[in-house]
Amino acid sequence: MINYPSSKLPDITTTIFTVMSGLATEHRAINLSQGFPDFNCPEELVELVTKYMRAGFNQYAPMPGVLQLREKISLKTQLLYGYLPDPEREVTVTSGATEALFAAIAAIVKPGDEVVVLEPCYDSYIPAIRLAGGIPVHVPLVVPDFHIDWNLVKKRICSRTRAIIINTPHNPTGAVLTHHDMETLANIIDGTDILVISDEVYEHMVFDGDLHSSVLRHPSLRERSIAISSFGKTYHTTGWKIGYTIAPPALTVELRKMHQFLTFSTVTPMQLALADYLDQEDHYLQLPAFYQAKRDLFCQLLEPSRFQVFPSSGTYFQLARYEAISKEHDLEFAKRLTREIGVAAIPVSVFYHDKTDNKFLRFCFAKSEETLRKAAERLVAL
Repeated sequence: MINYPSSKLPDITTTIFTVMSGLATEHRAINLSQGFPDFNCPEELVELVTKYMRAGFNQYAPMPGVLQLREKISLKTQLLYGYLPDPEREVTVTSGATEALFAAIAAIVKPGDEVVVLEPCYDSYIPAIRLAGGIPVHVPLVVPDFHIDWNLVKKRICSRTRAIIINTPHNPTGAVLTHHDMETLANIIDGTDILVISDEVYEHMVFDGDLHSSVLRHPSLRERSIAISSFGKTYHTTGWKIGYTIAPPALTVELRKMHQFLTFSTVTPMQLALADYLDQEDHYLQLPAFYQAKRDLFCQLLEPSRFQVFPSSGTYFQLARYEAISKEHDLEFAKRLTREIGVAAIPVSVFYHDKTDNKFLRFCFAKSEETLRKAAERLVAL
């Protein structure tokens, strides 16, 4: 009998996104669980990909990314955040933001290092920290608006703290960090060697006239941060799995060492297409209004329901509290909602290491108006 090695992640099972999407398919439910649009990307972008595929650009791209795309990313960053990163030394194209997160964590975290994570958090953070030999230090966000208690963060920082992971706009809660939050963070880690991994994949989905507070806007944070973005979120192409990082040269060198042995490079014709399409600035500049209209519609449609809704400040996710409807654990309630009501959502407890249950579900509103109306009709009838 073979003695197979013990699992490196013994407590990790199939992700909740796969579970709930599978359940939605099984019960023919409206899938507001996994975060993907049910509408297509811009047609011009598809035509550009086709053009480059037919022109023969189907071999490996350069490991850091196609230079044309990195140059366009640099110009876009200057337009939005007032900083022009060096496309050769600071910009890296990755096979999705999740790969970027894994590469960033693997690059800077060594065995025994502590990494502060703010919970609830995206589910790839903690496994990546553990696989790097690091120790996740969990700091809960403050319910119900999920703001950061910076005094608690300060208490959790020590000489072993290697990094802090922030996420704005925040998945799963839709909260956003403000300029004051960034200043507070900068002050807390000033004089230390603590690094920042800033997950900014929803950067173009900040609502109500607010601006996205990127670490790239703040010189003292920028010099110690790896900022991560996602073309999949911005261009409604989650299946393409293309993201990128912006980081100081010394951090970029280490990140690329990880990236080259994870995926080496990212699909070539899509990079070239994105490089061309980035000239269409109106797409990402109008994205906040596009998704705010969907948020407003979904929240309005849920007003007659027994859910308590806190309008999202960013992302394409909306939280709804259901404690007036049921006392069930959120995972069981989400499964029952899918089976019996025909709407799939994500239980927020899965984003906590200890499965804290505050009776919240996360709904994705990156859907057509027809989809949102059908889902809301079922939720109101509950």
